[in-house]
Amino acid sequence: MGCKPEPILALGQNSLLQALMRGAGQPTGAEPGEEWRRAQEEWEAVENIQSGLLEESAGPVPLISFNEALQHFQTADLSECRKKIRATVRRRGLAALVHFLFGPPRLQQQLQGERDLALAIAQCGLDNNETVHMRILQTVYKKLTRSTLSCPRYGAHWEELGFQGADPGTDLRGTGMLGLMQMLYFVMDSQTLPLAHKIFKLSQHETQSFPFCLMSVNITRIVIQALREECLSRECNRRQQVIVVLNDVYVAAFLRLYGVWKAQRKTVADSDFLLKELESFTKKKPKQLLKSLETYMNRSLATLADGIQHPFPPSGNVGSVASSQASKEINFTGVCDLQVELEGEARLV
Repeated sequence: MGCKPEPILALGQNSLLQALMRGAGQPTGAEPGEEWRRAQEEWEAVENIQSGLLEESAGPVPLISFNEALQHFQTADLSECRKKIRATVRRRGLAALVHFLFGPPRLQQQLQGERDLALAIAQCGLDNNETVHMRILQTVYKKLTRSTLSCPRYGAHWEELGFQGADPGTDLRGTGMLGLMQMLYFVMDSQTLPLAHKIFKLSQHETQSFPFCLMSVNITRIVIQALREECLSRECNRRQQVIVVLNDVYVAAFLRLYGVWKAQRKTVADSDFLLKELESFTKKKPKQLLKSLETYMNRSLATLADGIQHPFPPSGNVGSVASSQASKEINFTGVCDLQVELEGEARLV
């Protein structure tokens, strides 16, 4: 994780060097001494950092596909991240027995490597020195905003996308780069991009607004927890894939939340309740969740084919119970904040 550099006074190099010389007791125009040389070296180091940041923000950054980004993580050294993996939730006593007898099947052994890769990516933080990380970040920004220009690594523009502050990295601590990877999948798949744009537009609504990227990160957290609790194992075993299933469940969960949020005119005050309901539904009925996504996508393709606008029907039970009307902030948590040993369902804290 890179640190945001402190702002540097807008002095010219010569003026600043002269000031440093005077501060070091070196008269201007005198032969440079040891302290002067050190000051010059420090200034050149600062200049190099500034230059790198400016080039990164101002220069053109090519888009990156999900597959290209995934290939990077498949070949990268994630050994430190893998040490932090807890592949499944530990259950004790009666909960362990019930899960063994009546719970979902275990993930097949040949798929456990792919599962561990996904969980390792979730432990990998955003790194300013990794070109692929920066390209993923820029691609998400460009595709959501429909901009062709790259943007600075830090700044208020990230808040407009729905991060909490000027540095997106601080919001990824719970889901790591998997949070960004799932956003990347959402905006780089031609079939899901229109849905991403619809959700992003709703997130900017005058009264129904919500932080898009924070919501996305929290949905990724739900998906990770569903994977760890083996709620997605049956679907992964059926398809013989893990990451593809995770991405589909992510999009399906976002679709479900979007349908309820829009149809029932939900606001940020309802978000905590809705996310808890979404987490429960995702774990209990992932097959139904994916079926809803398939139906929506088929309808969208038919709409494109015949040019007819079909209204989007609200989906089921996420918002069926009246939520608290008391205004409250969105309560976003990360994988790292969850208890490892769970007797029952994981909940947002």
